Amino acid sequence: MFKAARSLTFKCVKCSKAVQVYLQKTSACSHIQPYQGLCQCGELKRHATGDKDAVQSYLESPVGSWSHHH
Repeated sequence: MFKAARSLTFKCVKCSKAVQVYLQKTSACSHIQPYQGLCQCGELKRHATGDKDAVQSYLESPVGSWSHHH
């Protein structure tokens, strides 16, 4: 079974520094693996892998309001 990485690194869109995002707690399913992290400049970075619709829902939701349901 595929195991999601605990953290990923991206370039910040605001300051171009490296920002690390961490796997968020979710239900025990493989539909989505949401990540979130805060850059040193204060810019929030969100990322997700998995089901296309679930990823889109996560990225478009207001911060802190998204939850995954079956």
